Amino acid sequence: LYSTNYGLSKRICERIQANLQQRGVQSTVAAITDGGVNSAAYEAIVIGASIRHGKHSPAVLEFIRSHQALLAVKPSALFSVNLVARKAGKNTPQTNPYLKRLLAQSPWTPKLTGVFAGELDYSRYGPIDKHMMRLVMWINKGPTDLSAKVQFTDWDEVDRFAGPLCLGCRVPWRI
Repeated sequence: LYSTNYGLSKRICERIQANLQQRGVQSTVAAITDGGVNSAAYEAIVIGASIRHGKHSPAVLEFIRSHQALLAVKPSALFSVNLVARKAGKNTPQTNPYLKRLLAQSPWTPKLTGVFAGELDYSRYGPIDKHMMRLVMWINKGPTDLSAKVQFTDWDEVDRFAGPLCLGCRVPWRI
């Protein structure tokens, strides 16, 4: 399941899905807000969530809280996508402030966690967000050229994260 602002969390889930399919594991990618999804029908659940304005979508914690019992008994994973993860020392589950905050607020402890650096594309942002992001990038020594489009995601790391997900799987994963 994914929560995304500009589509990167969904693309990461699709990459994980492709990895699983190469190993013969069927999976489905769906938005976390898709009320028609029966998560109980899957052997395992992976949640991918991106950051906007310094926070994960409230829908992520709502899903976790309302499905806490289900998540507790199934193999489960959680990853966060954020620009802070582009920096050494903030790019692991143990050091990324956004993932740490989400886990501290969550009643669920996923069996596997991951953090992936996001992308910066000023052309997608409205005027206020564009200048807020530019200020944040300037403070953090990131790209400030308003024509910049920078992909920070380490796709090899996404592939490594996907590896353990199919171990022991007998029925479809919900990603």
